[in-house]
Amino acid sequence: MTLEDFRLDGRVAAVTGAASGIGRATAVLLAEAGAKVAVADVDEAGLEETASMVPDALPVPTDVTVKAQVDRLVERTRFEFGRLDVMANIAGIIRGSPLVATEEDELDRVLAVNLKGVFFGCQAALAVMSEQRSGSIVNMTSTAIDQPAAGLGSYSISKAGVAILTRIAALEGGPNGIRVNAVAPGFVVTPMTTRPDEQQMEAMIAAMRKRSPIAAVGRPADIAHAVLYLASDASRFVTGQILRVNGGVAMP
Repeated sequence: MTLEDFRLDGRVAAVTGAASGIGRATAVLLAEAGAKVAVADVDEAGLEETASMVPDALPVPTDVTVKAQVDRLVERTRFEFGRLDVMANIAGIIRGSPLVATEEDELDRVLAVNLKGVFFGCQAALAVMSEQRSGSIVNMTSTAIDQPAAGLGSYSISKAGVAILTRIAALEGGPNGIRVNAVAPGFVVTPMTTRPDEQQMEAMIAAMRKRSPIAAVGRPADIAHAVLYLASDASRFVTGQILRVNGGVAMP
């Protein structure tokens, strides 16, 4: 293996959740590695900002809970760039409440974005990549699959679903040359995890550092580099796996 194995020259990627945080960092890094990148998000202002950071980006406003919009993202990517080599299903939300207090609409929304959105992304990508007989799909799960947290039931369930979905997609895609893996981040400082109260945010970061053997919290770039590895030929022998990037907080 050489550094060239991490390059994506001549390849095409689609990244959901690209308006901020991990999705934005991933889109920028994949482009730096040589890929043409379609960026997708429901946040159109954030999406345009990300597109300005990515050379020749294709911004496609997309609500991942709507199958037709995810299908359109993949089709537009293939139409504009000729193929699809990498599908990074990163869009996600987090909601917190005890199980007995979780409203049905909250549960439906979390499952729709975090699980159905990834399911639709896998479906659309598998169809295109099967024709090519090559490709890499990278999903986003969470440390919550290893460390259940009270008050994060709907979120944890959605991410556990992504973990098994990843393995099933790997089994079904493998015969057509498609690898499917997932990244399970620990705590990462992103707009989704940031608290408006500065003291509260500092206290939360300090608490998360204490849980890590290396006293670290994650940055979006830490997760983006894991996605690049799984997207590239550097991971040619890796499929159906969950890559845990969590500062040692969970070691299953």
